[in-house]
Amino acid sequence: MSQLQIAVVVGSLRKDSYNRQFAEALVKLLPEGAKASFVRIDDLPLYNQDDDAHQAPQVQRLRDEIKAASAVLFVTPEYNRSMPGVLKNAIDHASRPWGQSVWGGKPAAVVGVSVGAIGTALAQQHLRNVLAYLGMPTLAGHEMFIHWKDGLVVDGEIGPASKEFAQKFVDAFVAWVKQVG
Repeated sequence: MSQLQIAVVVGSLRKDSYNRQFAEALVKLLPEGAKASFVRIDDLPLYNQDDDAHQAPQVQRLRDEIKAASAVLFVTPEYNRSMPGVLKNAIDHASRPWGQSVWGGKPAAVVGVSVGAIGTALAQQHLRNVLAYLGMPTLAGHEMFIHWKDGLVVDGEIGPASKEFAQKFVDAFVAWVKQVG
């Protein structure tokens, strides 16, 4: 397999997002032969089926980036016990028009960070349900429900207390993508 292209979709738009910080540190653990690219979702219009025939340029950009990816890493916060609307909006755009989804068959992994004690467990489960419907094989058995605390990300890197755990996740994801892809 040639170089793996991992599309990273972060479900938080906040300037100082913990999930963005974690995602940027996590991708630094990717091995040689794997490259991450962050997919922009903050400029997408709200999904409206009436627009399927004439999708906005931002939507086409999103679709092209997902098509070009070998796999997708979703990094989601948890809002009201589910995934953020902005993330669901991006998923809806790239899955439409009906029968033209760019998600199908793309290996995926789901992680998330929260200040809450259960991390993003419920948001991740909702997201996994959607990904299953879209036909995205999703990494199982390597879950990361991360509780944000001081030291998780230090100077843009995964902190020492979490680095081994994060590295195991990244290694498992990359190995699994190579196997599935």
